[in-house]
Amino acid sequence: MMIKYLKSAVCLLFVFIIFICISNIYAGDFHSGSRKSSFNFNWRFHLGDVTGAENPEFNDSGWRTLNVPHDWSIEGKFSSQNASGTGYLPGGIGWYRKEFKLPETDKEKHIEIQFDAVYDNSEVWINGHYLGKRPYGFISFYYDLTPYLNFGSKKNVIAVRVDHSHVADSRWYTGSGIIRNVWLYKTNKIHITHWGTYITTPVVNKESAEVRIITKVENASGNQLITLKSIIKDPVGKIAGSASSNLQFQPDSKYKFDQKINVKNPALWSLDKPVIYSVISEVYNAEKLLDTDTTSFGIRFFMFDADDGFFLNGKSVIIKGVCL
Repeated sequence: MMIKYLKSAVCLLFVFIIFICISNIYAGDFHSGSRKSSFNFNWRFHLGDVTGAENPEFNDSGWRTLNVPHDWSIEGKFSSQNASGTGYLPGGIGWYRKEFKLPETDKEKHIEIQFDAVYDNSEVWINGHYLGKRPYGFISFYYDLTPYLNFGSKKNVIAVRVDHSHVADSRWYTGSGIIRNVWLYKTNKIHITHWGTYITTPVVNKESAEVRIITKVENASGNQLITLKSIIKDPVGKIAGSASSNLQFQPDSKYKFDQKINVKNPALWSLDKPVIYSVISEVYNAEKLLDTDTTSFGIRFFMFDADDGFFLNGKSVIIKGVCL
């Protein structure tokens, strides 16, 4: 009987922990401990254009609460008056707003927001400050929020206006709104820049591969001596090579580290076996880890020949497609 009660208590504790975790996620606040955090939850949405919705004091209490990704077109009614680009569903203009708080400890952090895709013609504000416009709807983009944020008990408000009024803009269904994930990035003042790691494999054969890693690091603080360590791990997590570079970093500057690492007996990426390696990038000040990021890549070589076509890893590969 005691074992039965113990099992029940453990199950209840497990359910309680899951509930707390989910509650924290849906609270929409950013939690430390990770470079990247989901920003998908607890947005407010209004279909139609609104004057002044970019202002933090704007009253959006009557707006609908939802999570993104979100597509307002799919919620509409089909009509022959609409365009085929939206599957004969309505487009239009929509607004999204989200409130969030950041702890006082984040004052010394660098914070950015990334939208994986917004369809389309999106404009973004943070606390009333205009961040910019993205006229395209499929490519991800990000903005630096750092100069405009509030900390502690004071709230932050991000507003997004999406203009999909011209719906005859595609030969397939696109949807309307924040149609992909949103992420909040938090790093130290010295950090690897957004999409700052670029990897190529200029020399590859069966015995070895030269992996070239260009890493862009930003210093938004004072003069410091930093170290960039790049570690290559193979598909099973074993270290396949590493490199380390030092730099006396000037204040408020960016620098591109250029490193080359030799990987012995590389497993080549191919269509049949898409083998993935990873680069672990670590930025140190003395012995303190300031930032880390992981970038995946494949080791392969290819060529085009005017007579014989495309070759991947020395093997002929027929590229099949249509003129569309």
